[in-house]
Amino acid sequence: ALVEHGQLATGMHVFFAESLDTFTADLQRARPTVFFSVPRLWVKFQQGIQAKMPAKKLDFLLKLPILGGIVRKKVLTALGLQECIFAAGGAAPMPLALLHWYGRLGLRLAEGYGMTENVGATHITTGDAGAFGTVGRPYDDVICRLDPVSSEIQIKAPWNMLGYYKEPEMSRESFTDDGFLRTGDKGGLDAQGNLKITGRVKDLFKTSKGKYVAPAPIEDKIVMHGSIEACCVTGANLGQPLALAMLNPDAIRQSADPAGRSQLEASLMAHLKAINETLDPHEQLDCLVVTAEAWTVDNDLITPTFKVKRNRIEDLFARNYDDWVGMRKTIIWHKAG
Repeated sequence: ALVEHGQLATGMHVFFAESLDTFTADLQRARPTVFFSVPRLWVKFQQGIQAKMPAKKLDFLLKLPILGGIVRKKVLTALGLQECIFAAGGAAPMPLALLHWYGRLGLRLAEGYGMTENVGATHITTGDAGAFGTVGRPYDDVICRLDPVSSEIQIKAPWNMLGYYKEPEMSRESFTDDGFLRTGDKGGLDAQGNLKITGRVKDLFKTSKGKYVAPAPIEDKIVMHGSIEACCVTGANLGQPLALAMLNPDAIRQSADPAGRSQLEASLMAHLKAINETLDPHEQLDCLVVTAEAWTVDNDLITPTFKVKRNRIEDLFARNYDDWVGMRKTIIWHKAG
């Protein structure tokens, strides 16, 4: 709706990707000045660049006074974003490290927040550096509050929906008694009033130790590994949470070779160790399980916007949790079937 309305209001040109296989070429052809995408695609862009140039080398080159500018332009041109003046992410929180990475390239990613039920827009970040890692402050005429018990984000806006078509009960449940839309998202506010999304209220789970875990922030850290395509942190009623991960095609090919798998496993172990050092004791991951099954839209494990369907993942793998924990391994390779 935002793209369509923007086109009508400004007369801008809209380009369409022919397919996932041609997406990069399509983006290079379009050279967009405005580009919105889900976080997962921004991560994939980063991983594509890092596959061609090691992260440390790129960081070093970007710090050089003259050469840094040339490198920035070349990287953005390779992505088709050399003319982009407004870039944004949405649909899920953007990892803070990813925002800083693009910032070093001279591409400041804005983050927006909204949902279909309020035309997809209630918050947006501006140029304020203090808003990094948040979705910013609400638009004019938008009132945002947090439920004092669950920290659910609740929104009142003139453009909130009236209700779901022919679903009166669902419509009633979607609003508070005083007219705020229940988003189902969990969040927090900083001192400047910037909103930070911390996960879904229903995604919180409690371990056997009675401690609650919010999986989304941990998942944001896990997917920063260049070999991981998607992940899901789970562990209701377990002593410690665990993570399931799907590898990207290059990593899958690497894991088919014994030497390659050993190297990949060492890298994943180091990544998991580094993540656990940043987490509270009750959040630390017991293990990382690499699944053989691809998570696709066709098998209903992810959505078209690359969001993992947590309930489907848990339904598929929950019967294995106790066995995995009993293995006492950091990295577990799960075979299909």
